[in-house]
Amino acid sequence: MERINSKLYLQNCYIMQENERLRRKAQLLNQENQVLVSQLKQKLAKSCAGQSANSKPCPATMLDLNSHPSATAEPSNCES
Repeated sequence: MERINSKLYLQNCYIMQENERLRRKAQLLNQENQVLVSQLKQKLAKSCAGQSANSKPCPATMLDLNSHPSATAEPSNCES
């Protein structure tokens, strides 16, 4: 019984370490995503501000970057 407990304890430690590693990675990816969204918004704002009065008006709404891709969109290459 003690051997089983020791094995489970070690597995639990490994899982907690992996969870912490993934949490840090998720934080970094979230920070990177926030920077990219900010840059995109700045570019879109500059693009809209730079348009002349005769050109097409800028859309009143921004793309929802949190929405799920449509079913017709091409699948992304999700390699880590």
